[in-house]
Amino acid sequence: MSGIAHSFKLKIFGLQEYSLMLVEIFKGFPKFLRTWSDAVNEMYWIGARAFLPVLLGGIFVGIILALETGHQLDHFGAKTLVGRTVSLGMIRELGPVITGLLLAARTGAKNASELGAMQISEQIDALRAFGTSPVIKLVIPRTVAAVVMFLPLTAIADLSGILSGMIVTKLSLNVDTSFFWHSALSALLMKDIFVGFIKPFFFAFFISTISCYYGFSTRGGTAALGKTTINAVVVSSLIVLVLDFIFTKVVWELL
Repeated sequence: MSGIAHSFKLKIFGLQEYSLMLVEIFKGFPKFLRTWSDAVNEMYWIGARAFLPVLLGGIFVGIILALETGHQLDHFGAKTLVGRTVSLGMIRELGPVITGLLLAARTGAKNASELGAMQISEQIDALRAFGTSPVIKLVIPRTVAAVVMFLPLTAIADLSGILSGMIVTKLSLNVDTSFFWHSALSALLMKDIFVGFIKPFFFAFFISTISCYYGFSTRGGTAALGKTTINAVVVSSLIVLVLDFIFTKVVWELL
């Protein structure tokens, strides 16, 4: 029991440190323009360099969604409704979640490994010694870059998934393109689009801050760096799924 209690105490202390870091982030946002060049550089690595994985993820998810739902609907003579399921599934759920999980792995690992290496080599302590806040210098640019870039990446995943679903529906199920688009567009409501496009902002914020926190908390050598990087990716991915559940259950019902 003492081991469990100690582990629980460490989790509470970690949550406290993460909360304090969030407070420092919000306090430091007015000074964001000082690190604008760093944020632009992070936008390139977080956004532009993630284009291909997100595009491929959206394409294959759209193909799978169209094939699976299309074959099931075909049994009931309703395969013209495939467009409805693909558009709703991609925009409201799968597009944001797939993008979030891919970027939790990519961005989370990048932030945790970079900041963890800086922590081990005492570069972060050097920043503090020179009177520079590591949160303002290192965390805020990464957080802003993630919040800015996750939405267009989600839109790319949505669009690529719907287009690939349309192509598969045409070739595999012999559904005319006009029927697909009529079904896809008539099913969408403003709250579908709102929920699908508000998720990336929350995903981006928590993925970037959690991974940066794990980078700061790295203690020890390269083995500790690998452990914290793994923890950052796992926790970020779980947070994406938890937030998706909250938006699906709570926000959707409120709207």
